[in-house]
Amino acid sequence: MFDVAIIGAGPGGSTLARLIGGRYRVLLVDKRPLLERPDSRRSGKCCGGLLAPDAQGMLSRLGLGLPKSVLEEPQLFVVKAVDVQRGLERYYQRHYINMNRRKFDCWLLSMVPPGVEVRTGCRLQSWDRGHEGFRLVLAGDHGAFVEQARVLVGADGAFSKVRLQASGGPDMPRRYVAIQEWIETEGDPACFSSIFDRTITDFYCWTIPKDGRLIIGAALDPKDDASAKFALLKQRLVRQGLEIGRIVRREGAWLLRPVRTRQLWTGGDGLALIGEAGGWISPSSAEGLSYAFRTAVMLADSLEDGLVGFEKRYRERAGALKRNVFLKNVKARFIYDPTLRWGLMKSGLNVLAPVRGLYRSF
Repeated sequence: MFDVAIIGAGPGGSTLARLIGGRYRVLLVDKRPLLERPDSRRSGKCCGGLLAPDAQGMLSRLGLGLPKSVLEEPQLFVVKAVDVQRGLERYYQRHYINMNRRKFDCWLLSMVPPGVEVRTGCRLQSWDRGHEGFRLVLAGDHGAFVEQARVLVGADGAFSKVRLQASGGPDMPRRYVAIQEWIETEGDPACFSSIFDRTITDFYCWTIPKDGRLIIGAALDPKDDASAKFALLKQRLVRQGLEIGRIVRREGAWLLRPVRTRQLWTGGDGLALIGEAGGWISPSSAEGLSYAFRTAVMLADSLEDGLVGFEKRYRERAGALKRNVFLKNVKARFIYDPTLRWGLMKSGLNVLAPVRGLYRSF
């Protein structure tokens, strides 16, 4: 019998295991073969691999410094906002750390205490509440097996198996499908681009230079022929002057966008949700790493006083984070309402004036 079973060894799950592993008997499970085949594409995640300032701040609070091995070139100091319908482009200074997401996750996992039972390449098939806690049916390379845990933590992302099987929780946040292609292209754009085009999505699209390649991505409505919308994005980028070479790989994932704070959920009755599994993600930028770290820390603090009553303590600690998401939704109105965005971009507030000729179109 484990005290705590954590499903998902991403930033939230690995951080929680590291913080509570010395106090509790912990099982940490991830479907990716992070330990067996860390260089496998199956170990990756559909992610732009940009560490935003909020997430950088959380790493500082955790006393962690990024190793050189997880970094990728170029490091980015500028974001370019493009309003396609209005024909506006603006540059803003913002420091992102460009990194390899797979190596980042493996690095965080490497710091989990040896007392934690880590099983990667292992998938949660189902769970139910048992006599003393939770009964978990897991599947690995050698078949299915059962484990027991007093507390179950979902850290398994937007398509959380833990949350989907739970009853009595709030409605799910709005769901998008994120599609990305890694392409070969000439040159090396020096900035991250956020592209707003209402004919493609009511969220946003992006381009990210990474390790000699360019990521083209979009958060799309899965009910609105996402593949066709993504193809339209690429066509428009080509018309803007982007030279698209060979497609190195294509990847996708579910992405949540909490438009109301009541869609956020910490769990209950022995179950807890952290990171995107609970809907904890920025509705304005889809940045989720800082929320994964913050909810992991909040849950770890809530478990300091024991397993009894931790659900209430976690819910109360997460109240401040709900207010943060509320403010991000207010910010989102200015970003995604075409008229408000036009006014903000035309105002010139915090806009950089790049030296003429030094930036490519995309």
